[in-house]
Amino acid sequence: MNNKKISVIGAGSWGTTLANLLADKGYEVRLWVYEEELCRIIKEERENTIYLPGFRISERIHPTTSIEETADGIDTFIMVVPSHAARGIATRFASFLPPDAIVINAAKGIENQSLITISRVFREIFPERLHKRLAAISGPTFAKEVSSKTPAAAVAASEDIRIAEKVQEIFTTSYFRVFTNTDLIGVELGGALKNVIAIAAGISDGLGFGYNARAALITRGLVEMMRLGLSMGASPQTLSGLSGLGDLVLTCTGDLSRNRTVGLKIGKGMKLDEIQKGMKMVAEGIRTVKSAHDLKGRHKVKGAIIDETYAILYEDKSPEKALKDLMEVEIKDEFEGIIQ
Repeated sequence: MNNKKISVIGAGSWGTTLANLLADKGYEVRLWVYEEELCRIIKEERENTIYLPGFRISERIHPTTSIEETADGIDTFIMVVPSHAARGIATRFASFLPPDAIVINAAKGIENQSLITISRVFREIFPERLHKRLAAISGPTFAKEVSSKTPAAAVAASEDIRIAEKVQEIFTTSYFRVFTNTDLIGVELGGALKNVIAIAAGISDGLGFGYNARAALITRGLVEMMRLGLSMGASPQTLSGLSGLGDLVLTCTGDLSRNRTVGLKIGKGMKLDEIQKGMKMVAEGIRTVKSAHDLKGRHKVKGAIIDETYAILYEDKSPEKALKDLMEVEIKDEFEGIIQ
């Protein structure tokens, strides 16, 4: 696979960032843009003024709304679309994928209806020959910082180590270091579930509960991520690595985190509907809270932070009452429910 052409599907902040990173490495990048108007803006102004303002888009990037043009002559596809749109967009692209395609998920979410990760959605849509050629890239990476070329690290995961190594080769630069992992579901679950904890941490910060409370939420949140992840076949090492703990710390503490920002606003008294109306970009954690809550019930694992965050977002429970109830959860062994 020496093709120096590559396609990025989705022109949000992260899709645009990855497209620019790849263009800087010498790839000719087809950038599939859902919105006609945004595609026009990117072509004419060489800037994604809606999702990534302030960063020039390389001349090696060719924006298009055409699926045929996006797929023509391409063997590597990077999917950067929200979880609720992944199935529909993957279905539209399925008939255009060549037999030797690599499909890389760069989004972080769990489909609400099926309760499966995005690569599992792809397995239901793409032919069986591509199932071992699915991959994901995830980690503690804010788009603006990667676009500014400040140091960052991520994980390339695939059940086939050769595919993971290929993804590593595609993305690694002097400022963006990529490690490999064969625990695909663990990498995807870590990237999705940490957004739930980030909303909880934001709520705590919005209520003014301080650094001690935030640290406790992050640490206990990781325990809940591990309980749920292990019940679904993920490795504990993965969930304590870059795509789990690393991304969790970043998203719970960083001011650029959309999910933490949602929590902050809720903690300060705003309602979820009001917050969503004012958002240009998707905060995946809002939907992932539903998926995590349902998965927790399906797999019969404990998760008080997940429960209380769900109750705040979807049952109109007051943040103050939810945090009070969290402090009254029965305390047992610190690592109860985690397989040793």
